[in-house]
Amino acid sequence: MESKKPLRSAFVDDYVVPGDVVLDLADMTNQTIKLGAGLRQDCDTIQVTSAGRLRLSKPNKYWVENSQKRYIPSVEDTVLGIVVDTKPDNFLVDIKGPSVAFLPVLSFEGGTRRNIPKFEIGTLIYARVVKANSIMNPELSCMDAIGKAAEFGQLKNGYTFETSTGLARMLLSSPTCPLLEALGKKLSFEIAVGLNGRVWVNAPSPSNVILVSEAIKQSESFNRIQQRSMVEKLLAKLA
Repeated sequence: MESKKPLRSAFVDDYVVPGDVVLDLADMTNQTIKLGAGLRQDCDTIQVTSAGRLRLSKPNKYWVENSQKRYIPSVEDTVLGIVVDTKPDNFLVDIKGPSVAFLPVLSFEGGTRRNIPKFEIGTLIYARVVKANSIMNPELSCMDAIGKAAEFGQLKNGYTFETSTGLARMLLSSPTCPLLEALGKKLSFEIAVGLNGRVWVNAPSPSNVILVSEAIKQSESFNRIQQRSMVEKLLAKLA
């Protein structure tokens, strides 16, 4: 199938979910398109069958980079980490990456040697990746770019569970993920999502924590309409 303009989906490098239409072939002729994992042709459209990032390689091969459990740290990622050891200058934090991350004891707003946080092993931390490369341990900070604590720091109570990295990115997508938008209209809860595939949920009642957590776990293979429908069914059970 050939086109007057180079064929390129507007969704390349964006997060896509099952049911999304990423290409319309109706006006294209005599240009060959190769489809990889996560895509299928339905009449004159190319649709997504699994969640992930839409990728394109020349000349015209498209595929969806599937969600995965493995996390590769990248600078400016927000992550949920678990303290696994403490040292005089650093907390050692598990962020589900190839190696543990360092969280310097002074990487907190107003941090000094006199007010070093006392984190026990197993403490859950919401942090920002500030250094990451393939030959050194990642470094974290519990401050934003201007040195403020913002939302970073220890997360207490609540319930923590793991997801794929793709689902985590969907939850953090802008505009607000349809799942979280639908839940937020009916329920009161707090949530912290790490791009490393960890989610923390807290709410005034245990039933809300369970409902929100289960909705998130079930949502990965659903499109936007299915996500809203699922939330409606879960809320009906709660009522």
